Amino acid sequence: MTTTVHTSSIQSLPLLARGKVRDNYAVGTDRILMVASDRLSAFDVIMGEPIPGKGEILTQMALWWFDRLGHLCPNHLTGDAPESVVQPGEVAQVTGRSMLVKRLRPIPVEAVVRGYLAGSGWKEYQEGRAVCGVPLPEGLRNSQKLPQAIFTPAAKAAAGEHDENISYERVVQMIGPALAQQIRETSIAIYEAAAAIALTKGMIIADTKFEFGLDDQDRLVLMDEVLTPDSSRYWPVEGYEEALASGANPPSYDKQFVRDWLEAVRIHGKPWDKTPPAPRLPREVIEKTAAKYREALERLTA
Repeated sequence: MTTTVHTSSIQSLPLLARGKVRDNYAVGTDRILMVASDRLSAFDVIMGEPIPGKGEILTQMALWWFDRLGHLCPNHLTGDAPESVVQPGEVAQVTGRSMLVKRLRPIPVEAVVRGYLAGSGWKEYQEGRAVCGVPLPEGLRNSQKLPQAIFTPAAKAAAGEHDENISYERVVQMIGPALAQQIRETSIAIYEAAAAIALTKGMIIADTKFEFGLDDQDRLVLMDEVLTPDSSRYWPVEGYEEALASGANPPSYDKQFVRDWLEAVRIHGKPWDKTPPAPRLPREVIEKTAAKYREALERLTA
């Protein structure tokens, strides 16, 4: 049985940052050990209960995708074993859930690509027939496939804040026209390649977000996690047409189960206000969420 890790504790390396899911440690000046914990965040609040196996599943999925997308963009993997940089007593915390990666200069833009109209994109479309300033045709429905994939960037927010959708023009102001164009084109190319692969496995990738950095030669490098259920909206093809016809959200392989439970829960008769601390997740919600993540990995890699 593998170790469940809510919060890693690697004493032999300096901690750089704890994100919602990942704990990053410095390995010298040029590498980072990224440990994917079993934490789950919903509505930007970290749940107190871990989802067993989640960190390993995210890591295995990201590695599977990195392996298939390298021809489109270099990635941050060093190829070195994460176990090689920690003390023997710390190996159990990193095995199967870690990546030893190059230290890059991160670009402060979340590269979001949408192939389908869902979530905040659907809300924005209803208000003004556009998403992040990208105009879209009239008459689209919730969960509908877009005529072509669109780049709808967001600005990375400080911890605990929501990432903010921004226009492409704003990206150009932040990082310059050449890099903005390269990120847009690369993101769409990776999304389209991945969506085609996923479809052969009976899965739709509705949207996803990528993160990029620059290496010491100023080359664009794909970093962080890639195409996991935490960074992407995965739908099984079964049930999609039915949901589209009825205007409902399709069933998904992600935290939707937890979100739905949190929306319905009442604390002293009132809805949860989406600020910490989060309500305690019941065992069945934890187990069903873990099963969803497992199923996504199994379908993808089968």
